[in-house]
Amino acid sequence: MIDTLKALILDFQESPLATGVPRHLRIDTIPGKATVCIGVRRSGKSTFLFQVMQRLLEKGVSRENLLYLNFFDDRLHPLRSDRLGLITEAYFSLYPEKKNTEKIYCFFDEIQTVPGWEPFIDRLLRTEKCEVYLTGSSARMLSREIATQMRGRALSWEIFPFSFREFLGYKGLEETHAQSTKKRLLIRKAFDEYWETGGFPEVAGLGRNLRIKIHQEYFNTILFRDLVERHDISHPRAVSDLGHWLVDNTASLYSINNLAGYLKSLGHKVPKAAVSDYLAWFEDAYFLFTVRIFDDSLARSNTNPKKIYCIDHALVNSVSSGILLNFGHLLENLVFTTLRRDYPEIYYYKTKTGREVDFIIPAYRRSRILIQACESLQDAQTRKREVASLSEAMGEQGLKTGFIVTKNEDERIETASGRIEVIPLWRFLVEQP
Repeated sequence: MIDTLKALILDFQESPLATGVPRHLRIDTIPGKATVCIGVRRSGKSTFLFQVMQRLLEKGVSRENLLYLNFFDDRLHPLRSDRLGLITEAYFSLYPEKKNTEKIYCFFDEIQTVPGWEPFIDRLLRTEKCEVYLTGSSARMLSREIATQMRGRALSWEIFPFSFREFLGYKGLEETHAQSTKKRLLIRKAFDEYWETGGFPEVAGLGRNLRIKIHQEYFNTILFRDLVERHDISHPRAVSDLGHWLVDNTASLYSINNLAGYLKSLGHKVPKAAVSDYLAWFEDAYFLFTVRIFDDSLARSNTNPKKIYCIDHALVNSVSSGILLNFGHLLENLVFTTLRRDYPEIYYYKTKTGREVDFIIPAYRRSRILIQACESLQDAQTRKREVASLSEAMGEQGLKTGFIVTKNEDERIETASGRIEVIPLWRFLVEQP
């Protein structure tokens, strides 16, 4: 096994780094803690590790000081938890002069495929002069598990599919706030493509049929590997039906009771507690996100209906039946995922008179943010409803500015509560901090 490990280590050190499109995530390392990159499958975690390595090389770190192993490699399958120590043995047999004298940078992709890996990483951090980076597919390695298993020796960072600004990088367009007419047209054209393809790196540039096929493969893999296999679910059909219902109802309200009732109507005998578990597991896989109502009372926040969003608006389009979805739902979903990259806490808001605002972010630079998502304000009744809801919420929250993100419209509306900025979706995606 040591010879195999030595060959893998050397092979990687002699291979070019496939760094891909630069991501906008910048991670901070802390001595004595492993840096863990977590996110939905196929979001680009491994490529991000290569980008970290490239930055280290640019700072003068020797390629020999990079130790990389991908535990999906079938040659590592015989490696069990009690033999993980062979990794450092193999590395230092190649470079004995580096032990305890030079810092070694250890990158382990999908190490959670080896049951009982945690003590090895813990020992590595305590006994060697090193920095440790890990990636985890959400099937086996969730942030809450790391917190328990690593006893405080890990710091997790979320990686999402491409944001629109990262997609502009893929297209070779630098995002700037001051844009010429030509640049603005190019960004608008890139937005149209991003709207169709979404953010998963693998589908960028592919044709529609192939993109849909890959999105559906992602959905099925998450469904069966991250839920059914991982949690040994005895009613996989119920989970599949629930997953499809949730995708079909993206950006809509739900309750555990109506989800359980829906599954019952299909003939599934699934208790409400199990439905709640299924939903939590979809969220653990970074596939679906639940948004609660903004309320000082945690009990009221938990008992009120919640809203559901998906990791990628284009995947929703590829997987859903299309019966219940419309442009407005997908627009709202894209606004949510854009916000979620920066803000872990997002809620929806209901005014005292029952008017709803899609998003409230509790605090940013000491000020809350209210955002409404709406396809268009051209219809007089829609305009009156959306503006009234946001204005009332602004008054209740003491905010002088609110935002409405639309498909194409761009204007300012003065209300009794303050100013409402109406922003086209493409510009919101570019300018979101």
